[in-house]
Amino acid sequence: MSGSYDDSVGVEVSSDSFWEVGNYKRTVKRIDDGHRLCNDLMNCIHERARIEKGYAQQLTEWAKRWKQLVEKGPQYGTVERAWCAFMSEAEKVSELHLEVKGSLMNEDFEKIKNWQKEAFHKQMMGGFKETKEAEDGFRKAQKPWAKKLKEVEAAKKAYHAACKEEKLAISRETNSKADPALNPEQLKKLQDKVERSKQDVLKTKEKYEKSLKELDNATPQYMENMEQVFEQCQQFEEKRLRFFREVLLEVQKHLDLSNVASYKNIYRELEQNIKTADAVEDLRWFRANQGPGMSMNWPQFEDDEWSADLNRTLSRREKKKASDGVTLTGINQTGEQVSQPNKHSSVSSYEKNQSYPTDWSDEESNNPFSSTDANGDTNPFDEDTPPAMEVRVRALYDYEGQEQDELSFKAGDELTKMENEDEQGWCKGRLDNGQVGLYPANYVEPIQ
Repeated sequence: MSGSYDDSVGVEVSSDSFWEVGNYKRTVKRIDDGHRLCNDLMNCIHERARIEKGYAQQLTEWAKRWKQLVEKGPQYGTVERAWCAFMSEAEKVSELHLEVKGSLMNEDFEKIKNWQKEAFHKQMMGGFKETKEAEDGFRKAQKPWAKKLKEVEAAKKAYHAACKEEKLAISRETNSKADPALNPEQLKKLQDKVERSKQDVLKTKEKYEKSLKELDNATPQYMENMEQVFEQCQQFEEKRLRFFREVLLEVQKHLDLSNVASYKNIYRELEQNIKTADAVEDLRWFRANQGPGMSMNWPQFEDDEWSADLNRTLSRREKKKASDGVTLTGINQTGEQVSQPNKHSSVSSYEKNQSYPTDWSDEESNNPFSSTDANGDTNPFDEDTPPAMEVRVRALYDYEGQEQDELSFKAGDELTKMENEDEQGWCKGRLDNGQVGLYPANYVEPIQ
């Protein structure tokens, strides 16, 4: 660009004013800066979208890990549910932040990208069409005035040189008058030089003043033409500034979750779940299911014949169920089904997997823990039973396992039957969490 602007070569820029020759380039550069700022804004939004995505993933991982820890831990009841509500909150907030990420990239990022493509048009030889048009407009507006300014500078330089030469000639003439060695002819030459110098000063001054007048006359048109091109650049920049403001407001709306109804509902629900935690209710449940409120088959006198027959005919599994009492299995001695006691709906997985030692003496002949099974020498599932095809079944009633090899489940839970019912009415099954154990056959039904 500077190579084609020969008329401005040699013109000294005396200030930082826009009206100085070549200072319009700052306005032209703003167009290129606008394109770069679009890229910067897109990069800014892209980085924020990555942060939103990373935060959402961390929330999900945190919720999953702590939900498992709480469920497997010793906490139970309503306080357990209140604690787990924080993990539910994290999962829901994670989804919202993923939506924020999607809005930033799919809407805001793409909007800037498309606007940039429509506003800036690249040329085959490099640069943008808008930049070249502004450059050409300013150069065309400034070229006549710059040419006259160059003439003024040249006239000024000539005038100042003539003044300097006049002063030197006058000085030589004055000095020659005091020199007796100079002849009249030499003195005449010095006087002629002074006269010519004065005439040159007058001529250069006249030319200088004339060029200044011409420059002054050209200035209004110059200013008008420059203003016109500048306003075109201003309008182009105004579009970009207004567009940026619009996009930033949309980004703000996407980031501001405080105005999202579902976000507010998350914390209202969290507060309600926490407030439902009831210490009295949890203590009552624990007393009924893990404390003095539990049923007990207190020892009573048994006829020797009955005991002998029981020891002779029942397997280890049946002995265990008989000693636990009728109400624990839900099957009475005549085989009739009885109702189960109500249980608190929330049971910690930690409790489901715990085994609690008893104080029964190993000397009792009917004690199932007196055998080698209790010491882990044999596996209760190693009994000789014919293989059976696995079948999915659904629990009809709640059942709480009373021994370490029994399953616990709720009415409506689904599990897999691994072995058919034995003579005592027990089946071997597997819960969906992988736990394998025994359960009453008449507590479930096949899933059609």
